[in-house]
Amino acid sequence: MYVLGLNAYHGDSSACLMKDGKIINAIEEERIRRIKHWAGFPSEAIKFCLKDAGLTISDIDYITIGRNPSAHLGKKIVSSLKKLANFQFIKDRVANIKKVTSLKSEIAKGLGVSESDIRAEIKNIEHHRSHLASAFFVSPFDEAAILSIDGFGDFSSTMIAIGKGNKIEVLDSVTYPHSLGVFYTAFTQFLGFPWYGDEYKVMGLSPYGEPKYVDKLRHIVKLKDNGLFELNESYFIHSTEGVAMTWDNGAPFIGRIFSNKVIEEFGQPRDKDEPLTQYHKDMAASVQKHCENVIFHVLNHLQKRTGLKNICIAGGVAQNSVANGKVLQLTAFENIYIPSAGYDAGTAIGSTLWQYHQNLGMERKYFVRDAYFGAQYTDDEIDLELKEANVSYKRYSSDVETIEVTAQMLADGAVIGWFQGRTEFGPRALGNRSVLVHPGRPDAKDLINSKIKRRESFRPFAPSILREYVNEYFEQEDDVYFMEKVFPIRPEKRSGLPAVTHVDGSGRLQTVHKDVSPKYYALIDKFREKTGLPILLNTSFNENEPIVNHPKEAIDCFLRTEMDAIVMGNCVVVRNSKK
Repeated sequence: MYVLGLNAYHGDSSACLMKDGKIINAIEEERIRRIKHWAGFPSEAIKFCLKDAGLTISDIDYITIGRNPSAHLGKKIVSSLKKLANFQFIKDRVANIKKVTSLKSEIAKGLGVSESDIRAEIKNIEHHRSHLASAFFVSPFDEAAILSIDGFGDFSSTMIAIGKGNKIEVLDSVTYPHSLGVFYTAFTQFLGFPWYGDEYKVMGLSPYGEPKYVDKLRHIVKLKDNGLFELNESYFIHSTEGVAMTWDNGAPFIGRIFSNKVIEEFGQPRDKDEPLTQYHKDMAASVQKHCENVIFHVLNHLQKRTGLKNICIAGGVAQNSVANGKVLQLTAFENIYIPSAGYDAGTAIGSTLWQYHQNLGMERKYFVRDAYFGAQYTDDEIDLELKEANVSYKRYSSDVETIEVTAQMLADGAVIGWFQGRTEFGPRALGNRSVLVHPGRPDAKDLINSKIKRRESFRPFAPSILREYVNEYFEQEDDVYFMEKVFPIRPEKRSGLPAVTHVDGSGRLQTVHKDVSPKYYALIDKFREKTGLPILLNTSFNENEPIVNHPKEAIDCFLRTEMDAIVMGNCVVVRNSKK
């Protein structure tokens, strides 16, 4: 049985393909179209999934989408009536719903086929149920509590549930207009980060400040006795005026969410080009801290309500790796699973899982520990691209040789673009589309931010560490497959890891497992033999663009930045090798 899953007409548009309950490929539209957070219809992602599997659309049994226009329909109508004065808002929402409900014609148009070629049954799966499924059904747990928490999807922002075997039981939800994601996004905008997906910048900035304003934020997001929360609506405009949401040429943009009351209480918003002051840093710390307070309020009540020791978390707020790293410390949960794409791209996978397990009653078989679901290229294909780019390179005959050469360059302090295997599904490069550096290089953080990534100087970098050494270097120990948690680095180790130690002594780690990422594991292990460090600095292979997908994009990124080398498959290019 083949199920094609989609996230469409929403930020981080994506597609995936499932065969008999196992995800065989998945990719975000942005990786192909090269526009970050692409929000249109994922026609190119669909084409990739089908071609990669050697299928046509007529081979698909079900097509699922992580949106259900019928969910909370009455509440949606009432909310829209309140905003009748905002004609454009109503027009945009109607157009969006129309596209979601005419999915078969959209697919036929995108693939250039007739609707009659599509025999698959279309299934609309509610947004948060898709999130819940994306986490629980691929987790290692037979039974677990589940939390989905984000901005909004199908009129809900939060959903709590219990998963057992191949079924999920929804317990409760938070509905429009109340949303922790909206709170975080509003203050992300207030702090001068206006673009879709900028929330992680506030998280990265927060350790530079003190949470001085948490008390002022408590009455903006208020905790409820039932373990949920609500917004003080006077600080936001989404429930009264509506918020403009556009995706011109595929790039999503959300208009201002916060009301003038925020300005009255917290001062003038920062312009995106204005310098960051200590006040901005303290506000970031306060927003992060109160966000964590709300998350742990929900989780602690959920644990007491269910009595379960396992927790699965998904949704956009589940990308908050700082909060994730504290879950097992600040709740009674003992085990946690968060998928590689907790945000909306992951609803493509989640909707297929809900259909297969919840709706069809099929048994679970797979625990997903890797995110390598995207495009891959042979050494011969890479050869052709390097020749086309007129770049000199050396092709080694084996992985062993390539790893030896690469590990030595890293030990010598080189900055290397590492392009291997399938692209990762999700926001993190996990050793297949990565820029790698010696973690002990003192200037690495500034060098990469200014000369390669060309981004804000406060942004941290992640340590990829061999799983066996986690306890030696970090104060907490756990499997962190998808770089989804931040842990404190042991104080005695921090001075030797300046490139990956954040200002507060923490690191957003990725645990590298020999049976999950064999080539990446071998590279770090060879680097360990040469340096004594079982860790590499790992950041995504890109420069203010989606993570590179195709060899040509990797070559172009290398040529316009100051990386020292790129290693693509077994082909190695060293700086100054252009003919």
